[in-house]
Amino acid sequence: MKYLIVVDMQVDFTVGSLGSAHAEAIIPRVLERVKGFDGRVIFTRDTHFDDYMTTQEGKKLPVPHCIKDSEGWQICPELAPFAKTVIDKLTFGSTQLPSLIESFGEEIESIELCGLCTDICVISNAMILKAAFPEVPISVIADCSAGVTEESHNTALDAMRAVQIEII
Repeated sequence: MKYLIVVDMQVDFTVGSLGSAHAEAIIPRVLERVKGFDGRVIFTRDTHFDDYMTTQEGKKLPVPHCIKDSEGWQICPELAPFAKTVIDKLTFGSTQLPSLIESFGEEIESIELCGLCTDICVISNAMILKAAFPEVPISVIADCSAGVTEESHNTALDAMRAVQIEII
């Protein structure tokens, strides 16, 4: 089975409190990829709570975002109809993602990732998956991902190439 992991394509990261033109611009490409994907699609959703500002992340990034059950926490409207399997993650990378994939009991042919942000959550999830499945081809779709900045996006892509994650 082929897997597509759509990372944190949420309202707050596209048009909300941490949104950007780069993030908004990838929505049509991600939508096209999801619609045409011949395999299993899994969405991740960054999830915080009302105490976000007291957390380590909140102290370093003092912008409340993706607060559970808020509008900003939701998968962006264009992609929401395709978000049948969603894993809520409480940090940048989901340590539950490999277990979820294994729970389907299928041979894993490949894993592709795309979404937001390349330099934070996409790279974190890609590294976790590479560590969990070292012999599975893992790739990141560069034009279906966006970073905090173009420079940090490219730096993250280079870091992933260094650990044998294919950039397509």
